[in-house]
Amino acid sequence: MGTELLAPLDLAFWHFESDTHPMHLGALAVFSPSPGVAPHDILELLGARAAAIPRLRMCVRDVLLPVGGAAWSLDKDFDVHRHVRRLVLAEGDFMEQATGLAGELMERPLGRGLPPWQMYLIGGADDGPFAVLVKLHHALADGMRAVAIGAGIFDEIAAATGGAGTARRRAPVPPRSWLPDPREVVGMALGRIGEVGRALGVGASVVRAGRLDLRGSTALTAPSSGTRRLATAELDAAAVQRIRRAEGGTANDILLAVVAGALRRWMLERGEPLPAADPRALVPVSRRRPGGAAVSGNRLSAYLLGLPVGEPDARRRLRAVRTAMDRNKAAGPLKGAGAVAVLADQLPPLAHRFGAPLAAGAARVLFDVLVTSVPLPRSALSLGGCPLRAVYPMAPLARGQSLAVALATYGGRVQVGLVADGKALGDLDRLAAAVHEEFRELCALIAAPERKTGR
Repeated sequence: MGTELLAPLDLAFWHFESDTHPMHLGALAVFSPSPGVAPHDILELLGARAAAIPRLRMCVRDVLLPVGGAAWSLDKDFDVHRHVRRLVLAEGDFMEQATGLAGELMERPLGRGLPPWQMYLIGGADDGPFAVLVKLHHALADGMRAVAIGAGIFDEIAAATGGAGTARRRAPVPPRSWLPDPREVVGMALGRIGEVGRALGVGASVVRAGRLDLRGSTALTAPSSGTRRLATAELDAAAVQRIRRAEGGTANDILLAVVAGALRRWMLERGEPLPAADPRALVPVSRRRPGGAAVSGNRLSAYLLGLPVGEPDARRRLRAVRTAMDRNKAAGPLKGAGAVAVLADQLPPLAHRFGAPLAAGAARVLFDVLVTSVPLPRSALSLGGCPLRAVYPMAPLARGQSLAVALATYGGRVQVGLVADGKALGDLDRLAAAVHEEFRELCALIAAPERKTGR
């Protein structure tokens, strides 16, 4: 794997970061112990598998051309021990300590001259549960790509790839004439015109969607401190499907409605007046094609969704979310203000270098909270024979954002990772509890007609 220029969106994320705005994403994976498997065995295995993933050996270097650009290049002095470490917890509640430590670790900056990732083996007693925190810079990967990278540590993936991360040789390219095919030239020109036109349309939508009134939760609009906290929640995936069958829509619609209801409960409990305008969620959409080439870096667009926190009825909140998401999907992921990420493809590298701080600050004008669903393998996974119990995804916070919500389904459960600015949302655990409360109410509402019919 040689030198490779950072894609426009990767470059933007690389420059978005500042001392108070770490652009990190990752996951906290929790495992059950296995007899005879010691922590040092897991640490050694974790390091070996991470070192075998080519992408994790790459670091970012500035380049002369294009001006303002940067490139991924192989770290010739790569040492996996700089990236994989073990941390031992004191006696006490394992999950409480692990989530608290994970939040602190996510706020620490990554070395700019090293491959931008870290993994931590977090455990207490040698015969107890343990966790692995995977921390990646957002320039390295989007959510789907991060899953593909992180999956290389699991037994099942490593076995299937014959030692995860083996470099593949590219098939030789047949020789061709130096004269371009006129049809290709015309096709490329038309495609470029279409891209520019689409970018102009997205730009106009961004201007129309921008809000100067930033009224809403005082916590969601608080200045960024750079601190991070993690809280978690778990929902029954089978119950999500029962609600979907009863109400229609998608499982993601239901989870978005749960987030909306949880925010409503949390705001009311804090004694805050509900905002006059619904807070906006940025809902990322992958631009990767199923079965397509494994493109590195970020390939994202997004939808904007008003979370109906002003609606007191849970069923109506769900239907409002479903209607809005149906409208978003009908328009497609490359239209509207949520598709602002596609504008990165149209900007030169120098614009990313100098425009990133301005663009990062503008995020607050477009949306209030990030809500993303991360796809995970459906099969059971393990590390060194220790079964994976849960995976709590952790989304990055943009500048001016205090909360990001990420969801993943594994083992019949929907695991929710709530990442927040530590100073703005000191009561993040209450928001996690509100997620459970909202989901229980929604399940009861959907089941109520069935109970009445059965009498």
